[in-house]
Amino acid sequence: MHKGRLRTAAVTSLTLIAATLTGCGGDDGGSTTLSYFIADGPQQDVAERCAAESGGAYSFDIQRLPNNAAGGREQLLRRLAAEDRSLDIVSVDPPFMAEFANAGFLRVFTDAERQEFSNGVLQGPLEQSLFRDDMWSAPLYGNTQLLWYRKSVLQKAGVDPAAGPVTWDQLIQGASSAGVTLAAQGRRNESLMVWVNALVASAGGSILAEGSQNVPADQVKGELDSPAGTAAVKVMHDLAISPAAPAGFTTAGEEDSRAAFQAGNGGFMVNWPYVWAAFDTAIEEGSLPADFKNDVGWAAYPRIEAGTPGAAPSGGLGLSISAFSDRQDLAVEAIRCLASPQSQKEFMISAGNPAALASVFDDPEIREMFPMADEIRTGMDNATPRPVSPYYGDVTGSIQAGFHPPDDLNPQTTPREANQLLEDVLSNRRLI
Repeated sequence: MHKGRLRTAAVTSLTLIAATLTGCGGDDGGSTTLSYFIADGPQQDVAERCAAESGGAYSFDIQRLPNNAAGGREQLLRRLAAEDRSLDIVSVDPPFMAEFANAGFLRVFTDAERQEFSNGVLQGPLEQSLFRDDMWSAPLYGNTQLLWYRKSVLQKAGVDPAAGPVTWDQLIQGASSAGVTLAAQGRRNESLMVWVNALVASAGGSILAEGSQNVPADQVKGELDSPAGTAAVKVMHDLAISPAAPAGFTTAGEEDSRAAFQAGNGGFMVNWPYVWAAFDTAIEEGSLPADFKNDVGWAAYPRIEAGTPGAAPSGGLGLSISAFSDRQDLAVEAIRCLASPQSQKEFMISAGNPAALASVFDDPEIREMFPMADEIRTGMDNATPRPVSPYYGDVTGSIQAGFHPPDDLNPQTTPREANQLLEDVLSNRRLI
């Protein structure tokens, strides 16, 4: 949306509750209690430690966000659009950061703070914390996807990711011939956007034209009607109609992909590193054999073309400060602890969320717990963020509509049609 469209839509939908929300904040008489909107439990554990170490300089009022990206965006959007002064530190899923910043909802970090919170950060998490060359979120942790495989199927599949990079075509053909699955996320939600963006970038393209951050929404141009867009559609369609597609592929998210990989006919999967710890949980529960992880290998994200590296997805979480907070300087002080190397290590150990700081991956405890630490770090440093756009809500909605279901896609027509849908939605000519 446009900045004006975003504010108008949000505030109009909140007419009945805005007064209540704004009334719960305001001038608090110098309180040192910071509201902290978190996305997961480990954030609370770290916050409690930071508050204790502050010696009374600050404490936290922890507020839990919904456990999905869209739900978290909606809750924060409602309260920020109402200029709720009770918000201080908010956990922002990176794709939505630019949308909030463009609407005037976030405090920009100063040049000195930007340098401090950029120092040692891997390229993927850093790129998605910036909008129009300003920093609006301090990277808390990053994320990227790897190719996971069952070692026991490689000989029959005739493909060995351990021997060197592999392409999507090789994986689809190999998994099909071996009678095993290749799991990816075909559900119509944000995970589909992640896959589309990674495929387009792996083919050397982008979803939006260069400079899209700096023009009104109705002037944004898509770049899906291109060889890169065609290549992405071909991979998605070929997998969806192949014997390698797991059952229920068009409704599969990350956990469905993990379940398919763990099944008796599991073979390959693209997914986030959290699955490594999830395997342990399944083993402890008895749903996987004790030696399951001995059969699991990992490699870099698949390629489109053999000679061109794949562009792995970039994910994670950033900490932003509300533009309406009365305690902004104190919030910066708290973020120094919340996003410190020690805190990022704790997040990685407790929740499997990869650190945004490169140095954390050299920690002996991290390397023992994550034997694929180097591959995660390299993937995050080379990862391609989803479009950093103030209109991201419309962008992702259009992509999810235009590229679903994968088995109905057509390399001859889908790139053009999806690109037209994207531009029409951004121009208010069509709704999704």
